[in-house]
Amino acid sequence: MELRQYIELLRKWWWLIVLLAFVGGALALPVALLRTPIYETSTTVLINQAPGSSLPNAEDVLSGQRVAMTYSELLHTRAVLREVIANLDLRLDPGELDKQISISQVRDTNLLVLTVKDTNSQRAADIANEIVRVFIEQNLQKQTEEYSETLNNLQAGMTNIEEDIDRTITTIKKLEHVTTPELIAERTRLEELLTQQRNTHATLLSQFEGVRMAQTQTTDKISVVEEALPGKRAGQSTLVIAFQGVIIGIFVACGIAILIEYLRDTMKSGEELEHLLGIPTLAVIGTIQVANQSNALVTIEKPRSPIAEAYRILRANIEIATVDNPAGTLVITSSGPAEGKSVTAANLAVAIAQAGKQIILVDSDLRRPSLHKLFQISNKRGITTALLQGGQGMIDDHLSHTGIENLLLLPSGPLPPNPAELLGSQHMVDLVRRLTEQADMVVFDSPPVLAVADATLLARICDGVLLVVLAEATRGDAIRRARNQIDQAGSNRLLGTVLNRVSSSSNSYYYSQRYYQQYAADEERHL
Repeated sequence: MELRQYIELLRKWWWLIVLLAFVGGALALPVALLRTPIYETSTTVLINQAPGSSLPNAEDVLSGQRVAMTYSELLHTRAVLREVIANLDLRLDPGELDKQISISQVRDTNLLVLTVKDTNSQRAADIANEIVRVFIEQNLQKQTEEYSETLNNLQAGMTNIEEDIDRTITTIKKLEHVTTPELIAERTRLEELLTQQRNTHATLLSQFEGVRMAQTQTTDKISVVEEALPGKRAGQSTLVIAFQGVIIGIFVACGIAILIEYLRDTMKSGEELEHLLGIPTLAVIGTIQVANQSNALVTIEKPRSPIAEAYRILRANIEIATVDNPAGTLVITSSGPAEGKSVTAANLAVAIAQAGKQIILVDSDLRRPSLHKLFQISNKRGITTALLQGGQGMIDDHLSHTGIENLLLLPSGPLPPNPAELLGSQHMVDLVRRLTEQADMVVFDSPPVLAVADATLLARICDGVLLVVLAEATRGDAIRRARNQIDQAGSNRLLGTVLNRVSSSSNSYYYSQRYYQQYAADEERHL
């Protein structure tokens, strides 16, 4: 669809768009007012990776992203969530609590932001801070468990050695003043034992410190950069939600309008009609507002109106379409009844007559004639009376004066029982020839082409056919079948189409009307 088609769509369906926009806003507003308020708060955690950690080093990845991602997953573990629930006495299970938290990584850093949403502002902050506290505690415990047994064994060994040292020192002190060689030898042995014990203690102490150093080097340090404060109300404001409802309503309305227009197989513009048949739309005619049938001759009643100008445009376009092969005879038809072919034929004939050409307008609809009513002329004589004479007598005896210069009317005459046989007879061929000898152009108003065969029979003996299409009513399938029916009369018979009774709100008619109003105003100024 072109941009102007969308504009026309908006002009046509504006009421639906406004209605659904109002409905969308009206439905969204109570939802926004009745919803339970949600509060949101965040705490920021810094992860300092230990040099000997088994986790990937920040130098091995881009900006430590894998390290932070690992810890962001660990913060979601059920062990952490269960302890938080127990510590805060929350009436939740780990799965429900997990849905309330989200963890994001600050780009190019080892910072994690833990966000908690809750219906209570203070509780949201408590949950966020407790999750971090419990996680730090559990993480430290897990990372130190592998060294605990070794440290405990070394500590026990040092305690035992210290006790042995104390006992040895006590014994040595008791033997300080002995003089007998036997006791002196014992004291010497004890002093050597004390030295060994002290060396063993020093070794154990060195091992203990080594293990503690290893523990420090392989333990990641997690610290809170910023604690969570009581949460602020999260989500969008009431007005924003109501506005979103309005926008959704507008989109739904536009979607419905586009779907309806897509599914509706009727012609809304001359461009659509041209695309459907591949032949030009020679005019777009507006809707004629009349009090009675005789007022439908707008080319006479309102010669300066946009619709009268549209008929003059039709006259000019027919001349252009037939510049190489001027059409002396023209059939006006439609696919079905009540599409405005008779009014089109009458106004076109008047427009051609006003251009100075001698025109004979023929009411060849021998089933439901109407031209005599438009021109308020008797229908006692016409085509049927002329055909019954079989070419004898003067054709002027059957023609009627319309009161319009250069325009004569041949009414239908009394309705025959066999219209198709009359129109397809040799007498009709002779009648058409005699009419063309007396006029520059003969315009035939014929029955709908899909209803009866009359229009096709006329098309075979005439130079061209004009197909009238009722805007937003005639279905595309009917238009195509009408075109195929006309094509059976011979190639290049269909000169073009006329899109009739186009709404004044239609984009295609709006621009032509606006142009003509400006043209008429310019003319008045010059006068």
